[in-house]
Amino acid sequence: YDKWKWEDKYPVIKISWGGNFKTLQNIEQRALEILENNQKRLNISCKRTNPSGCFEELIQKAYEKYNKRVVVLIDEYDKPILNNISNTVVALQMRDFLRGFYEQLKENDAYIRFAFLTGISKFSKANIFSGLNQIEDISLHPDFGNICGYTQENIETLFLPYLKNVNLELIKRWHNGYNFLGDNVYNPFDILKFIKNKYEFDNYWWESGNPFSLIELLKTKNYFIPSLENLKTDKTLLNSFDIENIQLESLLFQAGYLTIDKVIKDELIGSVEYILKVPNLEVQISLNRLIINYLTQRVNFDTIQNVKHSLINANLNDFKDTLISLFASIPYNNYTKNNIAFYERYWASLVYCYLAGSGFNLIAEDITNTGRIDLTIIVNNNIYILEFKVRKLKAKSGEFKAIEQIKQKNYHQKYLQPITNNHPSEATIPQERGQYTNTPITNQPITNNQYTIYLIGVEFSEEERNISKFEWEKTK
Repeated sequence: YDKWKWEDKYPVIKISWGGNFKTLQNIEQRALEILENNQKRLNISCKRTNPSGCFEELIQKAYEKYNKRVVVLIDEYDKPILNNISNTVVALQMRDFLRGFYEQLKENDAYIRFAFLTGISKFSKANIFSGLNQIEDISLHPDFGNICGYTQENIETLFLPYLKNVNLELIKRWHNGYNFLGDNVYNPFDILKFIKNKYEFDNYWWESGNPFSLIELLKTKNYFIPSLENLKTDKTLLNSFDIENIQLESLLFQAGYLTIDKVIKDELIGSVEYILKVPNLEVQISLNRLIINYLTQRVNFDTIQNVKHSLINANLNDFKDTLISLFASIPYNNYTKNNIAFYERYWASLVYCYLAGSGFNLIAEDITNTGRIDLTIIVNNNIYILEFKVRKLKAKSGEFKAIEQIKQKNYHQKYLQPITNNHPSEATIPQERGQYTNTPITNQPITNNQYTIYLIGVEFSEEERNISKFEWEKTK
């Protein structure tokens, strides 16, 4: 940029809400500590002792001392609220404190040259920025779509000397895929850690954060996890965040677990819809393992290896045994005070999360001309079409025939044409931290005579809370 006057300098007030905020006293004390650090750096002394008043005084005195309008940088502006996502009373207290604190940006606008706020979630202005009309939201502005990541061009030019003899397609599958209405971008933290750690694939970004708020939300609501793939929404879901009515989809998008895949515009009525997706393999594996671990406490190296080898080798008896063992590990109190065992979607979510957390290429609720396939798994030259049913307590024997539905609706016909497996060659799927295996998954088009289709019907017993029938057939 050739128009910046580098000799111009401005006093900077920097606020970063690091810490653990469980009470109103915690955040008040932390705010005073942050403001005191700014006073020392700017060589200013404030007399007012309440955080909001001290912030206002600091802005005005910095302007007077340096005869320059002030720059205010606020990082993790929403962290005190997210720390209490499962405790609405405390979360609202944090919101009210921050609203009064941030209001000083409006009241002292005449003294401020520039203010920049970053955070995970996106609260409506009415929630946290009441009356703060001069700030502009650039989260989904195309002009700033590439500001938070490295583009493919960056990787293939600036970073190329640091990525010699590295499979660039595999890096893309692991760490690319984020989109904010610009180019698809890579997570910068992942790329830098990947290079520093001698090109070892790992869940670097995921392990650097704390998905505590997501876990807490999952505890309170029953979601159909596969629906998060190819989720369709509008600006309302992406732009709002209501403390008293939190939507899982909104939190997943704003926290980076979902990203924009496609934008659908209807110019006639002026509407815009977004198709969301899990951005990459790192998030797919980590997010689904998080969920399945919460539900079952069962994901480990052995179980992942078992299911991986059973599907690669089409050993469906072993696949059945692994699933039965998985469901047997679910604590009984997961079923108390609820009726989740009655619902097909609960069992489908478990299977989906388990397989997605193992790095498999899955299609949930794939649409055909006769209905929806519950789950499709593509592994090497094998395609598995799964239909799930739940056997009620009073159901007669033979009343539910999952595999018959697949055959009656000819679901397999959709795959009687060349397809492309989305996995790159030799995809490295993590088993446990520091342990990897190379799974030879091709990314070449597969012709009709190169793959085998398996039809699998899985019926769950409401009473046994496990698989009551597992049938499969091989077809071409």
